[in-house]
Order: sequence, then C-alpha cells, then structure tokens
Amino acid sequence: MLFSLHIENVAVVKSLDIDFSRGFNALTGETGAGKSIIIDSINLILGAKSERELIRHGEKSLFVSALFGSFNENSLSTLESSGVSTDEEGQLLIERTVSLDGRSQAKINGRGVSASLLKSISGALISIHGQNDTGALLDASSHLELIDVFSENDCLLKQYREKYASLDDLSKKINEITLLGGERERRREMLEYQIKDIEEVNLHPGEEEELIDKRLRIRNSEKILKNSEFVYKALRGSEKGSALLLIDKSISALEQLSDIIPSYGELSESLREVSYRIADVAEEARAVIDEIDSPRDTLDLVEERLDKLNKLKRKYGLTVDEILSYRDKAKAELDTIVNYEDILYGLKRAEALAYEEALALADELHAKRVDSKGRLEESVKETLEFLDMPKVEFYADMSVDIRDGKKLLYASGYDKTEFYISANKGAEPQSISRIASGGELARIMLALKSAIVRKEGTETLIFDEIDSGVSGKTARKIGIKMMEISGDSQIICVTHSAQIASLADKHFLIAKSEKNGATETSVTDLDRNGRIRELSRILGGINVTDAQKKAAEDMLNIREV
Repeated sequence: MLFSLHIENVAVVKSLDIDFSRGFNALTGETGAGKSIIIDSINLILGAKSERELIRHGEKSLFVSALFGSFNENSLSTLESSGVSTDEEGQLLIERTVSLDGRSQAKINGRGVSASLLKSISGALISIHGQNDTGALLDASSHLELIDVFSENDCLLKQYREKYASLDDLSKKINEITLLGGERERRREMLEYQIKDIEEVNLHPGEEEELIDKRLRIRNSEKILKNSEFVYKALRGSEKGSALLLIDKSISALEQLSDIIPSYGELSESLREVSYRIADVAEEARAVIDEIDSPRDTLDLVEERLDKLNKLKRKYGLTVDEILSYRDKAKAELDTIVNYEDILYGLKRAEALAYEEALALADELHAKRVDSKGRLEESVKETLEFLDMPKVEFYADMSVDIRDGKKLLYASGYDKTEFYISANKGAEPQSISRIASGGELARIMLALKSAIVRKEGTETLIFDEIDSGVSGKTARKIGIKMMEISGDSQIICVTHSAQIASLADKHFLIAKSEKNGATETSVTDLDRNGRIRELSRILGGINVTDAQKKAAEDMLNIREV
C-alpha cells in the first residue's frame, strides 16, 4: 500500500505531499493542473527512465519519495527474492533524485540501489493502468500472461522456463555446429593455423609489461648503472666511509657504554635494524649493477619480441590475455569440428530429452489454463454486462503450432492465446486488437483487472483516466467496480468523471496557480463541502448551477448510505 508521496521540483510542482488512504482514492482537477505529474513521479519511484526534462525550470534537480507498507505475503516474497527488506515497522521508503546532468540516484530505506532493482520490485508495489495500458490489450502476447495470472501459474511457469532455457541453449549449439556445414574443412585449417601462430610465440600472462620494463631499463642503462654504483658505494662499497661501516662503528660505541647508560642498549638495537635495511638497499643496487654488466637481453632481442607480440595483437586481441583467450576458444572450436559427428549426435540426444521434459511441464500449463479459462471468461463477461455491455460475448481462443508432428515450444509453453469479443448480439466475435473504441477497451481492461486482482496480489492499483470515452451511467458503474476492487487493493484513480470521483473514500483536488511569477501545482484533501464544489465544477464546466450542486450532493449522499 502507498501511504504517502512527496514531490519536489517536478515540472510545475515546487513541493507537494499526498497522504493516501486505504480503499478508493480519487484525484481530479482541471486539464493541465498537474495530475500527470503525479503519475510521472510514481513511475520514477518504480524505476522508470530518469528524464531531466521533468526538472522544474530554474532548479538543479528533482526529488521524489514514497512510503509503502502493509505488505501481503506475495509482495513480501517478491521483495525478499530481490534482496529488499522492510524496516522495523514493516515499511519501505523509496527515494529518487534526478539531476540536470542526467545522473540519477535511488535509495530504499536509505540504502543506495539501482533503477533496475526498483523495476524488479515494482510489481509488488503498484500496478499502473492508463490509456496506454488499455492499448496494450491490442497486443495478443499480453493475453496469455493474464490467463496465467488468473491460473496462478507462477511456480509452474518458473519451472517450465528453466527447462525451456536449457532446450533453447541446446538448439542454439546445434544450429551453430550445423551452420558450419561444408565450411568445416576450411574452418579447421584456419583454426589450426591460428593456434600454431599464437603458440609458436609462447606467450605468458604479463609478458608485455615485462618487456616494456626491460626496454626502459636497457635504454636507460648508463643512468641506472651510474646511480646504482653511487648508491652501493655510499652504503656499503667504500672501505673507509660507507654508511654501513660508520653505523657498525656507532653500534659498537653504544654497546660499550650500555652498562653505564642503559638507554644506549636500546639505541644500539634500533641502529642495528637500520643497518639491516641499509644492507638490503645496497644488495638490491648491487643486483641491478650485475644485471646491467651482464645483460640477459639486448635491446634488439626485446624489440624483436615486442614486434612479434604486436603482430599477434593486431590479429587476435589487444592484450596478451585476450590473445591467449582467443587461442583457447579456437582450440575448443577445433575440437568441435574434429569431433563433429559425435558432438552433434550427443547434442541432439540431449535436445530430445530436454524437449520431452519441457513438453511435460507445458502440458501441465496447458491443462491449468484450459481449466481456468472458462471461469475467467465468465467473470469478464459478467463484469462487462454490468458495465453496460449487456449483449457481450467474450472468450479466449487457444491454439498450438505444430511442425513435423511436434508441438512448438515458446518461452511460456506451446499455447497461443488471443481474446475475442462481440459487443452486440448476433455480431461475429472479433479479436480485441480490432476494437477501435477507447471506452470499450477501458471496460475490458477493468473487467480483466477485476477478475485477477485477488490472484495478482498487487497492493496498489492506479487507474489513470481510463474513463476516457465513457460517461453518465457507464462511468458510474466503472466507479462502482473500482469501489469493489478497493476492498482487496488500494485504488488510486485519476479521473475527469464526477460519477467516479464521488464514489471515492478520499478525494484530492489537483490545482495550479501563480506564485511570484511562476506556476505551481498544489494538492488539497477535500472535505465534504470541497468535494461538492469540485464535483459541481466537473458536472457544470464554466458556470456551476444550483442544480449541479444538488446533483453533486446527491452523488455523495448515495456513496455515504
């Protein structure tokens, strides 16, 4: 459930807060007052792409936060599977900030998260339905999803999709091998050449860095030798005045006085540690001198090796690691070509087994869909009849694609589903995709949502102006249906219909005004008198009459009975 929404610097909104209630919430206001901004802000909370164009003119960033709570078991399970935990009070505070430079930041209960995570949990929080969503009904691919929600097929679908993914992976491997076809011999020769070309150079990881370091040392050998000899002589190489010789004499002097001055004993030990470290530095300088005096590699050898490496880089990868990775992949492909028949036979056997396993689960899905399809059809038909489509016929057509005597499997099984409807008696049912009326689509969507709301388990449903194209008695019935749904889920409805808004438990007025030369949107939680004024405005337009006020009051009275 969405408890509250806070919006800052989004379009014409400077700052506003809305505290939603359980049950049915209605939002009304003049066109352009800012109702769509509230939906845009909620979409940001749900992980929508951040649009810096939404930032209020003159501001550097926008901020939106929403507080959710009272989760059901389905929602808690979805949150948990995504690694999201509620706070001690069982709530989630989601925050989203978008800056003018395009950067976006999201947080859940103060912890930074990605927008993709917000998207993954959005289904447990809010389901938004607007005119675009009614348009989505025109896409037949969404119809099977609705039947699966009604059939409560989540677990079975998950099992099936795991099997289908294995089958799909095997099919792709078989296609890759088969596509080689007559090119096998030519490809084999190419791979053998490439593997030999790389292995002849005998590369090892990190070699390029080693060679570059050697080249640098050789090119600066005179400077290295001069300074290393100085270091060695200054620390150890001089018999008369080296640092180690003087430190050793100092240690001896301190030890001779340690019986008289006890602290000298500790100082001598400290100085001895220093002598060990100086000796290490001197020995390292000596090793460098020996390497310069007796070089293991000449500059020509290093340059030759780097040249071979660069030739390989131009052909097989930008780094030694990439070249070696290319060789390993070439070896694996070569092995596939050499053992083509055996591998193909093994893959086809595995594919046949994977198909049978996936088919068994697809059969279970089909059985559940067929079993629940009739109940869904009856529920939708009953709701549509209530919504002033008394002669409606509605059914889900299911079909299967078969090739070579086998059912073709897809990501959701083998069933292909499309909803058909006839709004008038005697008319031939036709695909929903051919319906042009926005009013009919809105009612069909509401009927489907009414049928699956308990099974879907979404806490909050938002209906964004789905009453477009309907009015009067039909709009009132849409409101009644929303009121029924609000017994199981929180309903937030953006509407221009007085018939719908009057049925809400809570009514918010969205209005805009000018302050200090700038337009600002505000929200008001209307009391009874405020609701009468707003409902009268919706009914009356420019001039509100006493009759319209009376009609508005009557609407509320009916709701309150």
